[in-house]
Amino acid sequence: MRTTSNPVFKRLPVQQGGGGYANFGQGMAGTQYPPNQYGQPGQYGQPGQYQPYQPPAQTTRSITIDDIVTKTAMTLGVLSVTALVSYILSASSTNNALAFPLMLVGLIGGLVLSLVAIFGNKTDNPAIVLPYAAFEGLFLGAISFVFAEIVSVGGTGMIAQAVLGTFGVFAGMLVVYKTGAIRVTPRFTRMIIGATIGVVVLMLGNLVASFFTDGGFGLRDGGTVAIIFSLVCIAIAAFSFLLDFDAADELIRAQAPEKAAWSVAFGLTVTLVWLYLEILRLLSYFNND
Repeated sequence: MRTTSNPVFKRLPVQQGGGGYANFGQGMAGTQYPPNQYGQPGQYGQPGQYQPYQPPAQTTRSITIDDIVTKTAMTLGVLSVTALVSYILSASSTNNALAFPLMLVGLIGGLVLSLVAIFGNKTDNPAIVLPYAAFEGLFLGAISFVFAEIVSVGGTGMIAQAVLGTFGVFAGMLVVYKTGAIRVTPRFTRMIIGATIGVVVLMLGNLVASFFTDGGFGLRDGGTVAIIFSLVCIAIAAFSFLLDFDAADELIRAQAPEKAAWSVAFGLTVTLVWLYLEILRLLSYFNND
């Protein structure tokens, strides 16, 4: 499997050899019992009978595209419901007092669970993936309210535009991948990974600089540089979908176990959240007072 810019897929096991995924489905065909006391092949005490070795039945089936679609839909469904609840609570609270606490709880909870999933190699565990989606929903609902009602005057219309834009980009990149308009090659992969690392470093540098200088490097102040930076981030997030799709295809071809669909759902959700936030931020720049 090729390396991907999404850290979730980097933790997945890879196919070993050519006969299955991480030794799943590899039997011991051709194994024979030793001859019996009569010198004839067969099981002990059963002269003249040959019983070939039967490998134990596989306890889990291989992943399919339907598994990926179902698990991704479940993850995004949990995220959407909690985001809607978070937005309503933020909007209805006195002086919007719940917006920032909900945003903080969702941010910290999602970050902690994502680190546990990635570094604990538990991205295929629904008990972690679904709570992660719930925390991300709390964060997205609250921060959407902040961007739409406090930072700018875009309102719910701006949020709807960001959602449509996010899934529009997702659908567009899926078409690009399926038609082969852009091939996922090792060189392309290295470029996307390098670009992703670069923008993350710039984000962190801008955050640190903002503690000492108003606006930091100007990457998030709504000016021309900020608009260009957001467009670059949107482009990188969009191209990251190609790497994610390719990683999912590799899992299917390698006959990964069914539970690997949760890892794919987790990885796609991470990219979708990043893309949505960048589109929402960009739209807020054009809806300032």
